[in-house]
Order: sequence, then C-alpha cells, then structure tokens
Amino acid sequence: MKQHWMVRALSKTLITLFPVSSRSSRACFSNSSSFAIKNVTKSNFDSSLADLRRHVRDSDFVAIDLEMTGVTSAPWRESFEFDRYDVRYLKVKDSAEKFAVVQFGVCTFRWDTTKHSFIAHPHNFYIFPRQEVGGDARSYEFLCQTSSIDFLAKYQFDFNLCVKEGISYLSRAQEDEARSQLHSAHEDELSESPYVTKEIKDVPLVRIADILFVERMKNKINEWHDDLLQMKKGGSSRISEDSNGSIDQFETIFFRMRPAIKLNGFTSRQLRLIKSVVEKSFKDLAYIHANGDSCSQQIIVYIDSRRDLELLMKEVKESNHKESEKKIGAAIGFRHVIDLLSSAQKLIVGHNCFLDIAHVCKKFLGPLPSNLEEYVTLIKNNFPYIIDTKILLNASNVLQLKMKKSSTSLPKAFAIMCPHIASPGLAHTSSVAVEVQVDDMRSTNWNSGAKHEAGYDAFMTGCIFAQSCKHLQIDLSTCPNPNLIKENNLQNYLNLLYLSWTSGDIVDLKTGQTTTESSRFNTFKTFKTQQPKIPFQNIAIVWGFQLKLNARAIKEILCKVFGLTSVTSVFHLDKTAVFIQFSKPELVSEFLELKLSIEKKKKNDAIYVLHPLSELLEGGRTGVGCYEVYKQICGSCVSKVLFADQAEAIGVGFQNSLLQKVQENGDFDYNVCLDDTNKQQISL
Repeated sequence: MKQHWMVRALSKTLITLFPVSSRSSRACFSNSSSFAIKNVTKSNFDSSLADLRRHVRDSDFVAIDLEMTGVTSAPWRESFEFDRYDVRYLKVKDSAEKFAVVQFGVCTFRWDTTKHSFIAHPHNFYIFPRQEVGGDARSYEFLCQTSSIDFLAKYQFDFNLCVKEGISYLSRAQEDEARSQLHSAHEDELSESPYVTKEIKDVPLVRIADILFVERMKNKINEWHDDLLQMKKGGSSRISEDSNGSIDQFETIFFRMRPAIKLNGFTSRQLRLIKSVVEKSFKDLAYIHANGDSCSQQIIVYIDSRRDLELLMKEVKESNHKESEKKIGAAIGFRHVIDLLSSAQKLIVGHNCFLDIAHVCKKFLGPLPSNLEEYVTLIKNNFPYIIDTKILLNASNVLQLKMKKSSTSLPKAFAIMCPHIASPGLAHTSSVAVEVQVDDMRSTNWNSGAKHEAGYDAFMTGCIFAQSCKHLQIDLSTCPNPNLIKENNLQNYLNLLYLSWTSGDIVDLKTGQTTTESSRFNTFKTFKTQQPKIPFQNIAIVWGFQLKLNARAIKEILCKVFGLTSVTSVFHLDKTAVFIQFSKPELVSEFLELKLSIEKKKKNDAIYVLHPLSELLEGGRTGVGCYEVYKQICGSCVSKVLFADQAEAIGVGFQNSLLQKVQENGDFDYNVCLDDTNKQQISL
C-alpha cells in the first residue's frame, strides 16, 4: 500500500515538473481516416474562430461550400435555355433571398515545404438565422424546398443541432441598421428631461382580478415605502419577515447605491399595472427598466430629490445603451468568419459557386443589387480573388484529359483528381499530398465519411484545386510561400464564375462582362458550341391560357396566323406559361398588336369567334409580353408557384397604361419595354 502511495506521489511530481502539452501543441498523427470533422456550433464558436483566424492568416488559399434549404422557389425560376444573363442573375438573387444557409464549410490549405504537402484544416459550421436583436423580423423568414430538405436528411443532416445550436449572425447592413436605431433612440432618451411630467396612460382594469391586484400592489409598495422612510428617520423596520407572502416577487436590493425593489415573476401585464401604480401614486419612487448581462430587470427605486432622479435616469440610459451595444456586437456571430475571409484577401476556392457567393453577400453583407453589374462590384470589393474549380475542370484542356470528359460534379471530380485521398491506400507519388488536421488529430489519408456536409465538401473542393495546380505545372515545391493569386497559369481562370453551368454562361468578375464558355475557352465540350445564339428580341412570353393547350398546340395556332415558318420554338416555363421564339423580331410586335385588336372585339363578333387566336385567348385571362416583361417578373420578390399567378400578383393586369400607349401610337415599339421601368409589364 505504501509503495502505491509513493508511485502516485511521484506521478504528481512529474506532472507538475513536466506538464502535458496543450491541444495547440504537436498533434497526434494517425494513419486512420476515421476521425470526425470539426463541427462548430454556438458552444465552441469563439474558440474555433480564434483557431480559424490563425489558419486563415497562414493559409495559401481557403475553400468554401454551403448547404442551403433550397435552390428554386418555383419551377419557372429554374435555369432555362431562354434565360438571358441578366435574368439568370435575378433567379440566383431570388434563391439567395428566399432560402437559408444551414451549413457553411471553410477549409484552409497551407503549403508545408518541409513535408511537401498541403496542411488542411476543415471546419463545418452550423448556422441558423436566429433573431438576436430587434429589427425587421421578415429578414429571418426563409423557404424550404422539399427536395433539398430530403437531400440533407438523406445524408444525416442534424436539423435539431442546427436549430438549437446553430450560430446566428447579422449582416453588415443589419448591424448598421441596428446601431443606427439604437443611436437614434439613445439620443431621443438623452434629450428628454426627467422633470417633464408625462401624461400617464391608465392601463384599463377590465377584470376584477386586475382591480384587486392593483390595490394589493399599492398596499405592498406603500408598506415598503413607509418602512423605508421610518428607517431613514432612525427608526426600525416594521415589516415582519412573514408578512410578505410573495417575498420572492418583491426582493429588496440596492440599485446604484439606492434602496430598491426588484420585481420577480410577474407577467408583462402585471408589470404594466405596477408601473402605473408607481407613477401615479408615489412621487419619490421611479420605475426602472434596466438591461442586465443576461436579462432585463424591472426595478422600483427610491429617489430623494429631482436631482437624484436626473442622475439615476442618466446612469440607467447610459448603462442600457452599452448593454444594447454589447448585444449587437454579440449578435454578429458567424459574420466574423466572413469578415475574416474578406479582410484577409485570400484566394477563395469554390465549386460551381456563383450561388454560394450570392448567399454570402446576401446573408452577411447586405441586400443584393438589382442588376448583375453592381453585384460584380460588390463581390470585387469584398472577395477580390475567386477560383471556381468547375470552370477550371471544364476550361483547361489538360484537366479535361485528366477527367476523361467525365462529369465534373464535386464527388466525381474528387474521385478522379484525388484518388489517393478519396480511396486511402492508393499510391500517390505523382499527386499532391494533403495532410488533414482536426483539433489534435492528423492524417494523410483522411475521410470523415461525411459526404455532402459543407465542411467535407469544402475539403474536397480544396483538394481538387491543389491537384489542378500540379497538372497546370505550378511547382509548389520551389515556393516557400506560394502566391497562387499571381501564378500565370491561373490567370485565365481567376475570377470567372458560371452564371449557369448548363448554358455555359460565364461572368468575369474583373470586367463585369458576360460570355459563353465556348467563346472564352477552346474546350472539348462541343455540345455547348453547337447551341445557337438566342435572339431575345424574337421572344414573346404568353401566360394564363387554357391548360388544355400545350406547346405543340400553341405553335400550331400561331403558325396558322403568321405562317408555317413564323415560330421557331415554343417552350414551357410551367403549365401556365410559355416562351414563343418567332423567326423575326417584327413578328413579336405583330403578335402583340393583333392580340390587342382581336380582344377589342365583342365576344359575339364573328371575327373574334372564327379567328385562330381565339382558342389561345379563350377565357379572357391570357397575358402576353415581350422579353423585358419576363425579366421584370423574375426580378420581383413576390413568390408564387405558378407563373400566371406571379404575373397577376405583381400587377400585370389585362389592361394597363402601357397597353394604352400601344393603342394610341397604333404600333408596338419593343423599346417601350426597356424605357418605362414602372410599366415594363404588359398584357395586351
């Protein structure tokens, strides 16, 4: 027994002399690939943010990925072949405004010259738009798309953890608004004099219980008040400890060196009644609402002079103001991560990330601009260096050969570009090594098994980029501190984002110009180069027709009127609306004018009844517009599932002022739609 005691004593001595290394010291290297990703919630956000600051500072690039509650708010808001670049932006804008981000993946990559590998630090942030400060509650509403929620559930997304422990946030615009409102309210409070007697609004006593409660409170407060005055004159307290049956509700305290009663456990209505009693019946008592560290407090304070009241109110207002400022600062939450990435000016890597960047701007910067040009400026000012690995894989002939013309989806690209990471155990002599560190665990063959978690998807995205650098002959081994932003072999792909992957539309963040992939790059994706350029001035949009009509039937009706070769194609947005592509732009105006002329006829007019268009106009609720009408409808924040309902909801009536313009002029000018911003919607 004595020997055991001596061993324990010696162990304690050794621990004291040679303490165990902290978690921030040398990590435990593991050949296992099974340890979990770094999940970050409210409980460990502060410590994780401190670590992330260090990792971002030392990184060569940062990969990101987002998981959202949906992508499209209606079938007609999906990306179509007939969508012009400005319409594609409006659809992405709508998605970023309507849906929430529930996971945000951030993975930093640092080149280690001694190990000749990248060191990756993946983080998986759960975020939730919880309202932490006052403001516009509508900004905290969001839609959920069934397919997206089902997708998240399929991959074991923890919805309970997200809602309960997700990190809230304020955008920069929301923070500015909250601080502005706080400053304005504080200035108004300071300008108010405590000497000015305000008109006291009576709380209506609509119930017997209210009347009895008011009398009881008046007696209780009066008893405390009289006892206080008695003690102030040198007497002793007359209140016995048992006389107060609600001793927990009336807690005698000192508030800022003044005797006071702290009110506990009362309802909001009861507190209003107590406040009314104090203000009407006690001239030397003040009812105070004080913001504490964790909660607000309702307090009745004794004041011995008007000067004392003035000092007290000033102290309370200043204290409340500081507490409110602290609350706003604390509510910034996850936006600290975005501010970190923006201020660090690091290379941001994403995969097909135009929508991701739109969510970042909307959620953490402020409202999205109404046009693509201003949006590009917003991105450049905050994230000046972005690489989209999907563009990289499709635009580089070298990488296309590596991909063997396979799908460039994230999991597929990861499996082909990074087989030594995706399938641990494979040789990787010709590949860039990536060593992963999560807290105090490290591995060169890491796989968290968390497919489609934002943190792991960000890791996969960064690995694809790292391997792409090697195939693009960027020699990292000769760079003690590689500056990938200035690499010549990356310049052709820097700051290019897909507006639409399916159409190949690309926006250049450096210039704000939009191009097609086939015109910018000499790619092997010949199916895109074969797509003809769409003449948008030849397109009309029709909605609200009878559901029995399909695209083929509508084309047949129009060809009867304008000729067999007049209509190139008819394409459904949804069951209530179609695009009509005419062979000539003048046919659009002829169609609009003819519809106007026919609908002026009476229903019993033979011309109306026998005209081929009468079948399309049956029911009297068919709307027609030029392409600019479609653009404005897409730009509306209204959210209707059917296009015809959307057009009606935003005010596209069957007769409007633009119709009168056409009627008065006697012809249709396509540019009218462009010039009249408030009347671009037409239903002729």
